[in-house]
Parts: sequence; C-alpha cells; structure tokens
Amino acid sequence: MGTPLESTDARNKLEDLSGVVVKPGENPYDALIKACSSRPAEIQSLYSTHRVTRNSQQREKFLSSDFKELIIDPFLFRLEKPEIEPGFQDPRNCLVFWARPPDHIIKLASHLQSLLLKAAPDLWLMPSHRMHMTALEVAHSRTPDEIASLVSAMRPTIPDLTNITYKNRSRLVKPLISYDLSAFAVSFLPAAGESVLSPPPVPPHPKDVAHPGLAEGGTAESDNYTYHHLRRDAFNLAKTTGVDIGSRYVVPSAHITLGRFLTQNNHSTLQQRQAWIQAIESINQWLESEVWDVADGEFIGEWIVGQERGLVARNGPLWYGGGKTIMEGEGF
Repeated sequence: MGTPLESTDARNKLEDLSGVVVKPGENPYDALIKACSSRPAEIQSLYSTHRVTRNSQQREKFLSSDFKELIIDPFLFRLEKPEIEPGFQDPRNCLVFWARPPDHIIKLASHLQSLLLKAAPDLWLMPSHRMHMTALEVAHSRTPDEIASLVSAMRPTIPDLTNITYKNRSRLVKPLISYDLSAFAVSFLPAAGESVLSPPPVPPHPKDVAHPGLAEGGTAESDNYTYHHLRRDAFNLAKTTGVDIGSRYVVPSAHITLGRFLTQNNHSTLQQRQAWIQAIESINQWLESEVWDVADGEFIGEWIVGQERGLVARNGPLWYGGGKTIMEGEGF
C-alpha cells in the first residue's frame, strides 16, 4: 500500500480569528452569540474581523520571502488527473447540511470565478451546480457504513433540519473574496440592518408565515436572527438525535468555495503571486463599491438563506460538491 494521502486541512488549519473562545462541551456557536449579547452588528463585526485578519495573514504568506509552494489537494489532483492513479476514489465520506445559493448568488459567484481565472488560468473551479455553503457538518472522513449508521440515527430529525430555514430566516450580505494557500471562496457577513435587496419569495407562499428580511423595512428586528443563530439552532437540533457532531472546524465564516489550486504554474514566482493578490484586492474593491448595498446593480450581493430551496442533507464523498442528496427542505 502507498502512503496515505494527507488532507489539506492538516497543512492549512482554519482557526477562529474573531477572538472568541469556545468552552469544552458547549454549543460552539453559542460562544460568539453570548460574546456579542446576541447583537447583529457585533456578530457581523466579529465575522468581518475573522475574514479580514485571515486575508491579511494569507497575503503575508503569499508574498513572504519564505514562500515555498501552494498547498495542492492530493485527493482532488487524482480525481481530476486519473492517469496519476487509475481507479482512484475519494475514501472520505461525510454527512452534512448544505445551504444552496439562489440563482442571483450563483450568477455573482460565477462572475467572480471568471475574474479570478483571468489572473490564474490553471485554477480548478467549483462547478456552479455544485456550489454550496456548509451550515452544519455532522461527520467527515468516515466509511460509508459509519455514515449510513449516522443517517439512520438522524433520519427522524432530518426533515426538521432541512426545513429549518423556512421559518428561521437569516440574511447574508457584503460578499468578499477570501483565500489561502489551498483554495479561494466568496464569503459573506451576517446582516445587521442593511437595506433589503433580495428578490421577494416565489409565489405562492402562506400569508401566515413571517418573512423576516424580505418585507419593506423592519430589517433591524428581523436581522436579530443571524446566520450564526441558524447554525446554533441546527447544531442543537442535530444533537437531539444523540449523534456526536464532529465538525472539522467551527469558525465565524459563511462562504462558498469557488475553487482550488491544482498546480504551482500560476504562482511560482513572486511577480505571479503579487499579481494574484492584486487581482483579489481589485475584485474586493469592486464588490464593496459596486455590489454591496447596491439596489440597481447588475449583481445582487445579499442572500437570505433558504431562498429557492431549504437546507440539503447530503452524504458520501462531498469535498468537491459531490455525494448524494438525502433530503432537501422547502424553499421560499
């Protein structure tokens, strides 16, 4: 047998840079909510602190005189280049609950991919139909039988989990490119009273269901329930099944992976890496000036989680948007 492949997580640990410390045994999402006294503006600020600090750290790594190489995902590399190891299959099975982006966010994400591709033509890009944001990771890197056992234990609660977004609606705003040595994503912040930009619910919809974040005005009240509250509640609901929640990391981040690196070609020289960073910073300036809080622009930068489809329970080899759907919740 060959040497076991090493996940990029082992070389590229995603740490919470918000400054919040999680106590052992508690719901990990509660710590940040309590630290902010549940105030949306403070929750948004800590999410922003995390992504700004991380981007700054990664910028230093890319431009450092000690830079050695990008972190190439060995699993994806073999899947994309089957001649390297014919018959290779990803052995890491997972159980997750994803939030699928609505059409207007897919449009924005695909445009961002095209801009990044100009700066680095050899990128691996996440197919638009596989784009997702992980709301809750129950288990990862397990065998199919282990995952099947978890699904069986959770099955009675899966309908409630996938439909949790129908009446518990949280808004995400202010998209920005986040990146590291292995991948790049578009990340969002929980809303905190910004103007509503998203399309209205698709009719028909029940008159007795509140649509926080969608109605005219009222955003300050509706935004009291943030995406971090949603993740907290999903975690609590999943725990009622008796299953241990084995997430790889719990950080204040709401992101859609846009792509990964499969080669050193576009980043082998300092000049290339400088061009990459400049491209990302230019895109982020464009997002802030032309997409954030812009009501009549070409792109909408706001996402109300649950638009068009509820959460999706999926299992199998999921790292790159694969796997299979167990159940999808109702959208609005």
